[in-house]
Amino acid sequence: MNYYIGIDIGGTNLRASILDEEFNIIDKFKMENNVQLGPEANVGALCDEIKERWSNYNPVAVGVASPGPLNLKEGIIINPPNLIGWENFHVKKFIEQSLNLPVKINNDANVAGYSEAKVGAGKGAESVYYITLSTGVGGGFIYKGEIVNGFNSVAAELNNMIINEDTYSHSGLNRGGVEGQCSGVSIARIATERLKKNMTTKDVFEQGNAGHPECKEILDQWVLNISKAIANIIVTVDPEVIVLGGSVILHNQEYLKMIREQVRSLVFPGLNVNIKLAEIGDDTGLIGSGILAASISRL
Repeated sequence: MNYYIGIDIGGTNLRASILDEEFNIIDKFKMENNVQLGPEANVGALCDEIKERWSNYNPVAVGVASPGPLNLKEGIIINPPNLIGWENFHVKKFIEQSLNLPVKINNDANVAGYSEAKVGAGKGAESVYYITLSTGVGGGFIYKGEIVNGFNSVAAELNNMIINEDTYSHSGLNRGGVEGQCSGVSIARIATERLKKNMTTKDVFEQGNAGHPECKEILDQWVLNISKAIANIIVTVDPEVIVLGGSVILHNQEYLKMIREQVRSLVFPGLNVNIKLAEIGDDTGLIGSGILAASISRL
């Protein structure tokens, strides 16, 4: 029996798990990511805990889910906005030296999509496009069981896709881009600006569902915006399954039907539009990174 280590790097927490060959989590833990202490201190502490807890399993490889942007060929975290001070950190080399194991790293959205394609909502499909609608918006494309990274390692990163003529630019991304129009943060921002009072994403959905006309209009526009992005994806890579994950859609699942109907109205008539909710919960990064680790041993 081979065992694999899965690591999920986040701006708040670092998580790790050990998985068996069926990608069942045997054990897992998390620790606070004290970002200001730097990557070596935090990832070093994580690796120490992994060795302490799981050395008796003799794991064969490590997979890492990390915020981007990344240099995938070298295993470098370039300049992640939620990990200030971690710029140009050679995370792959660091973990390889700490654990004396081969390591493979990929973008956290890609890794989440990998888990859904392999053992979740997209299992058995030839092509799966994963979209996370949460604090931000991310994407991953899995084709014939492999993550499609692209030449610049930004394939499927739909957050910068332009979907309308809005002049707002989120963190320097394109004006009218998906990130600035469809994320949870952006839903709250749009409502706060329009209603002239502080609104959370939860407030917008609760009041919109209760019939508040302006909140309902904001959510209708949100449905249209994300549907435009999905329609663009369909006519570009034509995935067999599109999986929607992330807290915004998973906590508001009644909007899935509206998104499906809107997407169908935006693509060629008669196309098979197969949009599903993600099936794996909070452990998607851990499971996906474990699957990533297993891909090393198959090379």
